[in-house]
Amino acid sequence: MTDALHLVCPHCHTTNRVARAHLGSAPDCGSCHQPLFTAHSTALDEASFDKHISRNHIPVLVDFWAPWCGPCRQMAPGFEQAAKQLEPHIRVAKVDTEANPSLAARFHIRSIPTLALFVGGREVARQAGALGAADIVRWTQAHAPR
Repeated sequence: MTDALHLVCPHCHTTNRVARAHLGSAPDCGSCHQPLFTAHSTALDEASFDKHISRNHIPVLVDFWAPWCGPCRQMAPGFEQAAKQLEPHIRVAKVDTEANPSLAARFHIRSIPTLALFVGGREVARQAGALGAADIVRWTQAHAPR
């Protein structure tokens, strides 16, 4: 494994190089100087989605959701708790399917909430339905590369 990782900033979406050894040291973005990890999910839209999926050298867990979806709202606090546990080894993100219908169509999202795990720009696992924080963490760790 290479020592330098590419990480996309959740704030300005600039790609940063971070030494693997410094991943847990709260690295900041070289461009906007904001933290690269916030212990919260990152909202992605059409413009930022592909950059985060293809340029992050760490897996990206995406929650496809909608504001009107009851199970999505029920899962949201658990998803944020999972972000605290999964970062900095997993980027945790959300895609509002109402605001970004073409992303939902592109990935054939048929029910929400749907979790999708991306590694190296490719989807490697998918889970439909609301989960609690512990189940989100367990599912993600079971499907993420070691």
